[in-house]
Amino acid sequence: MQVIWAIGISMVLLGLLIYLPYRFILVLGIIIVFGHNLLDIPESAPGFKPNFWWDLFHTGFFKVYTISPNHFLLMIYPFVAWTGLMLLGYCAGILFTAKFSSAQRRKILYYTGFGLIALFIVVRFINSYGDPFPWSQQKNGLYTFLSFMKVHKYPPSLLYICITIGPALVLLAFLEDIKNRFTNIMLVYGRTAFFYYILHFYFIHITAAILFFINGKHTMAEAIESMRKLPFLFVFPGEGLTLLGVYGIWLALIIALYPLCRRYDRYKTNHKEKWWLRYL
Repeated sequence: MQVIWAIGISMVLLGLLIYLPYRFILVLGIIIVFGHNLLDIPESAPGFKPNFWWDLFHTGFFKVYTISPNHFLLMIYPFVAWTGLMLLGYCAGILFTAKFSSAQRRKILYYTGFGLIALFIVVRFINSYGDPFPWSQQKNGLYTFLSFMKVHKYPPSLLYICITIGPALVLLAFLEDIKNRFTNIMLVYGRTAFFYYILHFYFIHITAAILFFINGKHTMAEAIESMRKLPFLFVFPGEGLTLLGVYGIWLALIIALYPLCRRYDRYKTNHKEKWWLRYL
């Protein structure tokens, strides 16, 4: 149960809520996003033991539950915080209707984006709410800054949402009236996001398997052993790429999948009668 599960259940819940008043959905989204870290308070109490439902809703990060002797449930993404963020994203869609001009939309996006960034700085500096892991003074300024910026993603804390969505809204406002080759390429990825997501899994895992045998000179038996200990990773402790190598694979992945995404984007555009293509 990882990111697809969290997005899927959030879409189901949103599908049930869209019949309610717009303001209700907006307020509910704000309450969830800004208030879900209150659940960190009882969780931090000595002796607290989360159960299945607590992990499902709030903190299930790589928690394993046994369903039967040979079947297990791996919980990676608790969904409640993501549902709140999806509700706010749905409400933000009104900005891209005829009710708002381009100038109005840019102004709202700039104000909201910079507001979230400012909120992140203030709340993170206070260091008492918004993220389950407080920052601390480190051996030098750089490491202190990294500690300050290290916020929790599973589930996404309020501060994680502020420092990711905030800059994204500012960038969206900046790119509002910019149309060039680069933005056209980015639009292709944006219109085929789920398709890209599915393909990138196969690309990464196939690449990892190839590097596993090339670099480590491992046998198939060792590959099977590694998958049992660390599902899908094809790596033993102490092996792997440097950070620069990881960035190289990431860039190669983006470039390699672009032709496939562009072709699929054209297929979607030319076959709008196929409603199911909207979800892929």
